[in-house]
Amino acid sequence: QVQLVESGGGLVQAGGSLRVSCAGSGRAFKNYNVAWFRQAPEKEREFVARISWDGITGYANSVKGRFSISRDNAKNTVYLQMNSLKPEDTAVYFCAAEELGNGDYRYWGQGTQVTVSS
Repeated sequence: QVQLVESGGGLVQAGGSLRVSCAGSGRAFKNYNVAWFRQAPEKEREFVARISWDGITGYANSVKGRFSISRDNAKNTVYLQMNSLKPEDTAVYFCAAEELGNGDYRYWGQGTQVTVSS
């Protein structure tokens, strides 16, 4: 089992950058696949980016080329670097983890708010 805590959200102007972090508990965190999701008001939660335990990444088309996901296993932390932010990126950002490789993210953080002003 793993516990996840997001941090780094905030308010930024359109075109700006922000990095959010997901800190995981436990020595086995390095073996987990981790993803970022987001949920805007009155919208469904959507996938943003993922990184496998061995560093393979994937992105939603809406953020490809602007966002970058990475991990530092020595710090048990996964990062989401967000550049060229747009107002439509405004949402609560959640990180999630799973260890079976089936995309069934069983462990979730509490979320961090990202607000992009126009």
